[in-house]
Amino acid sequence: MQVSVHGHELYAYTGGKPFNSAQPTIVLIHGVLNDHSVWALQSRHLANHGWNVLAIDLPGHSRSKGTAPASVEEAAEAIIALLAALGIERAALAGHSWGSLIALEAASRLGTRVSHLILIGTAAPMKVSPALLEMSQNAPEKAMHLVNVFSRNTLAAPPSGLGPGTWVYGLGMALNRRVLRSNPHENVFHKGFTACDRYSNAATAITQVKAPVLFILGTHDQMTPAKSGQALARIAQDAGLSVRVEQLNVGHNLMTEAPEETLKAIHAGLNAAA
Repeated sequence: MQVSVHGHELYAYTGGKPFNSAQPTIVLIHGVLNDHSVWALQSRHLANHGWNVLAIDLPGHSRSKGTAPASVEEAAEAIIALLAALGIERAALAGHSWGSLIALEAASRLGTRVSHLILIGTAAPMKVSPALLEMSQNAPEKAMHLVNVFSRNTLAAPPSGLGPGTWVYGLGMALNRRVLRSNPHENVFHKGFTACDRYSNAATAITQVKAPVLFILGTHDQMTPAKSGQALARIAQDAGLSVRVEQLNVGHNLMTEAPEETLKAIHAGLNAAA
């Protein structure tokens, strides 16, 4: 569905189910050069098991209009505005990679209005190498190749994912190209990477969260190494939050490399006391 957010239409995939105000809501937030489609299995399953699903395209990405966020903070404000536009008083937030930082920042601002926070493939800080930043601006195809090589721990998804023999590297490249070309007015690749690289509020934001926090990390993740996510989890624990850490034997793209395991972990996080 399309929702007017900050004067522009923002797209949210609902898993094929109409919005039902009597059900709990979960917002799924993608990473750099991705869109709602990376949550294919998880969004459909949750939508058919009692949840309102809003798997969004961030502003300026794919089916969403407007200008792409220049910072994590700006993107978090779009999430808050989305909830306001739909009259949602309380929701769970889940984000992958850049989306995890956006979910974290939004949760820190929303307080008790967030029931659960799920951070997938996260790191703090989420620094991007200067060489990759430069390539994302001036040689995006080369940068896409490197990102997809470093993001993957397998060449083919399991049968429960996107079908037997799915070529996840080719799938990732095709998605990245499509998202980049969806916005001819700005380079959402470089803009997203820059937003990740410059975000410095994670350690403070996590202490302001009022919900149980689930970290889902890939043990072979070369983009956001698990040890960085674990460090953020320790800060959350020291702040007295309810924290759960799930480590999956995959790389950075957990939703497509380990779709069922990721879904199972999300369920565990959503079943935590809110």
